[in-house]
Amino acid sequence: MSTMFTEPEERQALREAVRKLAGKYGREFVEKQARSGGKMTDMWLEMGRNGFLGVNIAEEYGGGGGGMADLAAVLEEAAAAGAPLLMMVVSPAICGSIISRCGTEEQKKQWLPPIADGTLLMAFGITEADAGSNSHQITTTATRDGDEWVLNGQKTFISGVDEAQSVLIVSRTADEKTGKLKPALFVVPTDAPGFTKTQIEMQWAAPEKQFTLFLDDVRVPAEALVGDEDGGLWQLFAGLNPERIMGGALSCGMAQFALDKAVDYAKTRTVWKDQPIGAHQGIAHPIAKVKIELEQARLLWQKAAALYDAGDDMAAGEYANMAKYAGGEVSCNATDVAVHTHGGNGLTVEYGLANMMVAARLGRIAPVSREMILNFVAMHSLGLPKSY
Repeated sequence: MSTMFTEPEERQALREAVRKLAGKYGREFVEKQARSGGKMTDMWLEMGRNGFLGVNIAEEYGGGGGGMADLAAVLEEAAAAGAPLLMMVVSPAICGSIISRCGTEEQKKQWLPPIADGTLLMAFGITEADAGSNSHQITTTATRDGDEWVLNGQKTFISGVDEAQSVLIVSRTADEKTGKLKPALFVVPTDAPGFTKTQIEMQWAAPEKQFTLFLDDVRVPAEALVGDEDGGLWQLFAGLNPERIMGGALSCGMAQFALDKAVDYAKTRTVWKDQPIGAHQGIAHPIAKVKIELEQARLLWQKAAALYDAGDDMAAGEYANMAKYAGGEVSCNATDVAVHTHGGNGLTVEYGLANMMVAARLGRIAPVSREMILNFVAMHSLGLPKSY
């Protein structure tokens, strides 16, 4: 970002190109796919062919050579056009970042090019039913057996596993000296023996489905381990900061979509004295408030992405959490205001806002709840005592 708080011309051009492509699909396509059990495959592959999915991946591995700020801008624009791609948070952002920073040269050559062009979709498995937001309590374990690793455990609320060819599984290995468990990441093919999934029925209608995973003596080769088995938590957070940045951008895009709908309706809907309802402060002020909140949230994810791209992981983590929080808040506020502006029309299928009210809640509860973000800011940013 420049001192004028405007994005570079290249990113503005990127946004325009994404807006044009995503606009060909839009909300109607997404809702049709969700109702019919279809996927976003056509749009996903077209985004990949145009280089939009891999803008954050190095050029030598088939990417655009940009950064997380570029990828987040792509996702924001797609969401603002009514066609958010949830798996962008997972495959190029989380998995692509971890492999880029922690993988071997052979792993980068194998996995990054197809992630960049969209032909390989890699899911991410960290959440467990009994661990929640506490990654220290993960119980999925990996045990070395000769030239292989054997994985056992369960994961829940894992997105897009039915579309993915592999999943980057967060597990734990045993330290032979201390007996303590250490985090480790493995690329597991979704067709591996012992790997099964069960879909979780969600009230939120979306093409991307959620799953519980079961790993029963799943064997993977030694080269499936991404990073060092003694590398520690930093390898995990190489992907979690991008996840929060992308979550903030996704929420901002959804908020922009809802805001645009509210503004258009407020300008054209007439009830009293031939004046559009947007002339009344009771309608105009809530919409204006959303506009202010959206600009604040967008600046936060842009700063977080700039810090991440500059290699400042500590500061990036602080702002990525705040960006995710702010994005979740404005997304919920914007969809609520948009529905209220539309009155009864806001709950109809025609206007496409009611389902967004449920989807917007995702920004408040996943991948980490807003309460845990407040805990993080209180402790790390303000120096207050740890509360949990």
